[in-house]
Amino acid sequence: MIYLDNNATTQLDRRVAEIMLEVWQSGPLNASSQHAAGRSARNRLDDAISQLGQLLGADVDSPGGDALTLTSGGTEANNLAICGIGDTALPLVVSAIEHPSVLQCAGNQAAGGRIVRVLPVDSNGVVVLDAAAELIARAMPRPSLVSVMAANNETGVIQPIEQLAAICNDAGVPLHVDATQSVGKLPVDFRKLGIAALTATAHKFHGPAGIGLLVVRSGIAVRPLLHGGEQQLGKRPGTEAVPLAVALALALRLAIESRDASSALMNACRDHLETTLRGEFPEIVIHGNGVPRLPGTSCISFPHAERQTMLMALDVAGICCSSGSACASGSSQPSHVLTAMGAPSPLVDTALRFGFSRLSTLQDSHQATVAISRCYGRLGQKKAVEKSP
Repeated sequence: MIYLDNNATTQLDRRVAEIMLEVWQSGPLNASSQHAAGRSARNRLDDAISQLGQLLGADVDSPGGDALTLTSGGTEANNLAICGIGDTALPLVVSAIEHPSVLQCAGNQAAGGRIVRVLPVDSNGVVVLDAAAELIARAMPRPSLVSVMAANNETGVIQPIEQLAAICNDAGVPLHVDATQSVGKLPVDFRKLGIAALTATAHKFHGPAGIGLLVVRSGIAVRPLLHGGEQQLGKRPGTEAVPLAVALALALRLAIESRDASSALMNACRDHLETTLRGEFPEIVIHGNGVPRLPGTSCISFPHAERQTMLMALDVAGICCSSGSACASGSSQPSHVLTAMGAPSPLVDTALRFGFSRLSTLQDSHQATVAISRCYGRLGQKKAVEKSP
């Protein structure tokens, strides 16, 4: 099996698994307990949060500094940001290509009467800054929150977060950034970006599923989604998963330490895949390849093969990929990302996503390219025969 669905989730790093097991086996772990075991758990938890803040460029150690809230993952962190930051009686602004955990949350609020403004993207999938300035700074009433992802989960296209942050800060509007795909792959400095909140999750960079985080800038209030405890200053009550928090911190540190070499490898794997396939099949379309993308992410339309048929053929051939967002790939709905980019239906209906990781190899890329070529060649020829008079 060749695993090329790393935008959905990544393989757990052995070192991360080992530290997680070590913490789990160290004894009872309730960081709210006042006895010795509880104090030990609290120290492990506080140390992990401190490390995470330093790695992300957030000041979580100073009194009154930035707040880092641990969550069950990126979806919960995004929901906490969308529902918990800003006045819900005022508009919310999101981009058209956000993850379903943002768009569906925004949709629920719209159904409840909140004004939701949608930022368009250009044909490369990049947010249109002129439209952003209009909808954020000039449209009245001004929004109380803007949410735009750092890099798209389907195409890998990187968004102009610094420019968006400048627009938001000039307008006095907080900006939340879903960075689940970019943390560990691209440099991230929370303070320097000038944003109000940031989401990340461990399983996107070889950490465990079930743990994520929301960093919120000092002075920004967050209303909790859950109630029933005082953990994490009441922002996310419930007994903290200390082993997962320690694993998250280690996974992030390992990702950052290897980032340059990993990015070079992932890009080499992606470039080999795309260049070889384009050389053999000039009709395929690589979405967003005209602008900066995440290392190792490739979204390709195969015009003569329906995406689910191609996906199943590749699965049989031992290639794991996806037909879009992992949270939506179980449905037959077309990609809202490619649709927002203005891609015609034949391309939307034939798009697959491939994602390499730091554990991928050039041999993986070569073998995958051969399998994709064979599957598409067979399915494309069959389709051409079916369409011939």
